[in-house]
Amino acid sequence: MDINALKKIQYGMYIISSAAEGKMSAQIANTVFQMTADPVQFAVSISKQNFTYELMEKSGKFAVTAISEDATFEFIGKLGFKSGRNINKFEKVKYEISAAGIPVVSDFATAVYEAEITNKLDMDTHVLFIGKVTDMKIIDDSKNTMTYDYYHKVKGGLTAKNAPTYVKR
Repeated sequence: MDINALKKIQYGMYIISSAAEGKMSAQIANTVFQMTADPVQFAVSISKQNFTYELMEKSGKFAVTAISEDATFEFIGKLGFKSGRNINKFEKVKYEISAAGIPVVSDFATAVYEAEITNKLDMDTHVLFIGKVTDMKIIDDSKNTMTYDYYHKVKGGLTAKNAPTYVKR
């Protein structure tokens, strides 16, 4: 079996954020997709080991930020390779708290979406959260949203151990 065939499946680069009990966190995710159009529903795959997962479980809400190709590797690394249990991921990051109480990252954003969790599917190491979109807006229509392929080929990015696309070599 050629494990490299998995690289032909296309993904984007997104920030998933949530908050509960006075705590907030965010993480990079590549598995976000629209499930339905009416109502608009998204699915996101989140590792059970991530702090963002815990906050999503408690709050029942999350935000998705589609990030632009000009996002720096330092920015991606802070949100994708460090734990919100150990650092404040929002330090020196532009964000706002939405009316629903969700931190929504605006740094390097092309668009943002807020959702209420309506369903979830346990996938052993990850949970597929399905959320009804309650708000969405374009932040910067002049920039391209980063794809996972661009992140690897142009940025030279790595895959975090908790990512659903991580393959142990």
